[in-house]
Amino acid sequence: QVELVESGGGLVQPGGSLSLSCAASGNIYSINTMGWYRQAPGKQRELVALFSSGGSINYGDSVKGRFTITRDNAKMTVYLQMNNLRPEDTAVYYCSLIANTIVNWGQGTQVTVSS
Repeated sequence: QVELVESGGGLVQPGGSLSLSCAASGNIYSINTMGWYRQAPGKQRELVALFSSGGSINYGDSVKGRFTITRDNAKMTVYLQMNNLRPEDTAVYYCSLIANTIVNWGQGTQVTVSS
């Protein structure tokens, strides 16, 4: 069984910054992808940033140049640094891990960008 524990998020003013982290634990033999998605009310879940199995990084178009994903392989943790936040970044952010060919999701953490 795999567990994802997310932390971070909260309320920030436009132009501000927040960081998220996601730590994976459990019976993980191989990691295929690990990263972040988000879902705003009434919208589909969308990619934010993701490490692929080969180590390359994919960013959603709307966050390129503002968000940065990093990882600590020893801790099986990914981090998301979000800068220059906009009201349209408001969403529930979900950590995603494909490990042992199984898709796992975190419980989600709310990010609200508002003045």
